[in-house]
Amino acid sequence: MIELSQAVIVEGKYDKIKLSSFINATIITTEGFRIFKNKAKRKFIRRLAETNGLIILTDSDRAGQLIRNHVKSFVENGKIYNVYIPQILGKEKRKATPSKEGTIGVEGMEKDVLIKAFEKAGVFQKKRKFGGITNIDLMEAGLVGQQNSKVNRQKFLKQFDLPDFLSSKQLLEFLNTSFTKKEFEEQIEIFRQRRK
Repeated sequence: MIELSQAVIVEGKYDKIKLSSFINATIITTEGFRIFKNKAKRKFIRRLAETNGLIILTDSDRAGQLIRNHVKSFVENGKIYNVYIPQILGKEKRKATPSKEGTIGVEGMEKDVLIKAFEKAGVFQKKRKFGGITNIDLMEAGLVGQQNSKVNRQKFLKQFDLPDFLSSKQLLEFLNTSFTKKEFEEQIEIFRQRRK
């Protein structure tokens, strides 16, 4: 079992069941869009974020993105880790049909894919000093503010198996919790070499 001090936010009970099979942590469900009206749960999540930090793990679809952004909007203090799963076409075993966007959610992901997503988000790393990456760094890398920024950003996101719809702000948040400035520069160099 992987021990986590941070609370983990997921969308539904099947996501919680999946994570509980290999993660020992406080796992809270948003019950989908019900989080938008549940003041008591929002207050509880805010308190967890301020105490030990928060890991947000939602499906890599538009609904998951809305829920993630909503949680981030009411958590004012505390460390947030944004864990993103790759966009994989398919459906969960228990469902008769695929989701609206046709991608597999958290409950359908393999354990090793989920662990890798946690690793990429910097959840397990404690001694390295992350951050220091700015919008200027993204601009110099051609990921924002340039003619082909959106296309470049989507290719860069694909390099990390991240959802292709992440905004530049969300990418910056991910990078600053996952990489040191030097590691980011190394990843940009790898990205440039692949584009040649």
